[in-house]
Amino acid sequence: MSIVNLEYQVTGMTCGHCEMSVREEVSQIPGVEGIDVSAKTGKLVVTGGEPVDDAAVLAAVDEAGYSAVRV
Repeated sequence: MSIVNLEYQVTGMTCGHCEMSVREEVSQIPGVEGIDVSAKTGKLVVTGGEPVDDAAVLAAVDEAGYSAVRV
């Protein structure tokens, strides 16, 4: 089993609460094992042991109130 890393650029995050909101939404996606999110850089890295649904990650970020694009 290989590890899958997906990287996104998130717009609109300004603080730790923003990071927490994104982390909370993304953590509910099946297959997600790790989430690294930084309001400072706007980066979101999602790690999974199986393929993670790209559309689900984008929808989760949107649900948290931000927008993201895959990098």
